[in-house]
Amino acid sequence: MRIAEFQHLIESIYLEKDRNRGVGGTFLWFTEEVGELAQAVRTGNRITLPGEFADVLAWLSTLASLTGVDLEKAALEKYRGGCPKCSDTPCSCREPGTAS
Repeated sequence: MRIAEFQHLIESIYLEKDRNRGVGGTFLWFTEEVGELAQAVRTGNRITLPGEFADVLAWLSTLASLTGVDLEKAALEKYRGGCPKCSDTPCSCREPGTAS
């Protein structure tokens, strides 16, 4: 499934509720889901981890839809040419705090 297909799937399931909640309320739900993902990553919970990743992707997709952003197009435009800073794949940017 392409990102655009997923975004349309989430719209078909939730768009009416998401519009009623608005961008601000939806963003709060998104951040809650990111927190749940963080907890699953931190604890190494392999059972809940896939579902938490899916939830974060769904809420991110919802936010993109509510703000008129085509998530697939935005991602490809930014990353198609490699790293947005150095243009390399893999990225060759120096990480903060590392020796060059």
